[in-house]
Amino acid sequence: MQLSFRTLSIFTAALCLLLALVWGVMPKWLLATWDIEYSLTAGLMARRIAVLFAALCVIFYRVRNEEPSPIRQALSYGFMVGCWGLAALGFGEWLNGHAGPGILLAVGFELALGLAFFQTQRVSAELETAG
Repeated sequence: MQLSFRTLSIFTAALCLLLALVWGVMPKWLLATWDIEYSLTAGLMARRIAVLFAALCVIFYRVRNEEPSPIRQALSYGFMVGCWGLAALGFGEWLNGHAGPGILLAVGFELALGLAFFQTQRVSAELETAG
């Protein structure tokens, strides 16, 4: 299924808002799903992660109507690298026994979201060269 950049940006903004709220308000629950013990240090990092997700929410909501451009391309490629990097790290932490199988849900979302942005960029590039 091919998503438009607008639809994908709105979905990403909503997902980032949800993650900002969960990381900010219920970090113990999220960490527990990954079999990671909550600590003061983990809480500090969770609150900082929440703010980063809030920033991504605003960015992707604001660029939802952006036409194909170098800015949109940079955001998409940067987000792909971030998603796939997080997926690789999450999978590695699971393999090494540092996180439980709950992290694989996040890995799946990160792989899929990175692939969705990759596909959207590929289609945009094809349309640009055809047009």
